[in-house]
Amino acid sequence: MAAKTDGDGIILASASPRRLELLRKIVPEFRVEASRVDESTILESDPARFALAAAVLKAREVGRRFPGSIVIAADTVVALDNRIFGKPAGRGDARRTLQALSGRKHRVITAVALFRGKDHRLSAGLETSFVLFRELKGPEIEDYLDTGSSADKAGSYAIQEVNGTFIESYEGDYDNIVGLPVGLARKMLDDFTSARRRSETDY
Repeated sequence: MAAKTDGDGIILASASPRRLELLRKIVPEFRVEASRVDESTILESDPARFALAAAVLKAREVGRRFPGSIVIAADTVVALDNRIFGKPAGRGDARRTLQALSGRKHRVITAVALFRGKDHRLSAGLETSFVLFRELKGPEIEDYLDTGSSADKAGSYAIQEVNGTFIESYEGDYDNIVGLPVGLARKMLDDFTSARRRSETDY
């Protein structure tokens, strides 16, 4: 079921085509305004706190530019133990990431933040899934790197591309691993808009 909204509509604070397609499952109409947040300025070392901080910063940054809209932002990190693997800096970094994940179970954490600038309203939440990689061979990693697909992916991979090759199993929300936990986003958006409607009739 699509979420109902009012006001000046919804903005997705991300240029990710994967998040765009996932949000379309619950929001029929929205526009895209990529955030200008530099994630390298975030000092959090804990993966969950980093993801939350990044999502909130993205939502607030876009929300300041479009104060009448509900802004939806998300940040996904891959974490092995407490080490964060974000988007790779280059091919060598992507190779090292995939080698580190080989044969190991890691977390995929996505933080979702909703923000409306005109009343400074903020909501944030987290979804965590687990992915187990099988032991990867060097040529397999190089073949995947040759596609160029790892360049803009947290953890240097996309589950929808390697599910039949790199991945032994996964636990939790598949959409979360892709980049946006749709169930969580739907609940947060419903709660966000329902609270507004209640406040407008509570007098």
